[in-house]
Amino acid sequence: MGRPMQVARHWRHFREKYALIGGKCENGHLMFPKRPVCPVCGSRNVEEYQFSGKGKVISWTIVRNPPSGFEYYKPYPLALVELEEGPVVLAQLTDVDPEEIHEGMEVEMVTRKLREFGEDGIILYGYKFRPPIK
Repeated sequence: MGRPMQVARHWRHFREKYALIGGKCENGHLMFPKRPVCPVCGSRNVEEYQFSGKGKVISWTIVRNPPSGFEYYKPYPLALVELEEGPVVLAQLTDVDPEEIHEGMEVEMVTRKLREFGEDGIILYGYKFRPPIK
């Protein structure tokens, strides 16, 4: 369960992490990430759905004691972001002063470095959220 497994898992979920692609069932229920069965109605007819990447912060905290591999970023803000289409995503916030974060703050998805495996030179990227650039 070392780096090769983490890298393989990352690439399996590449489109979710880079494009915020989730699912929409035949009855219109949206989900992120995409699942084979709708958690609301049980439909097995689920297609890909491209989320806009826009949302708002509904809750947040500052992570001061991160898990292994994320020490470089500490402390960092972690938020529950409600996408404008409805689903809630847990993600890091970036490009923002922690003092300026507030409930209801508008944010947009951006692609950023998530972590790096120093000795191998492997860098994994994924989504984070930031205040929109006006």
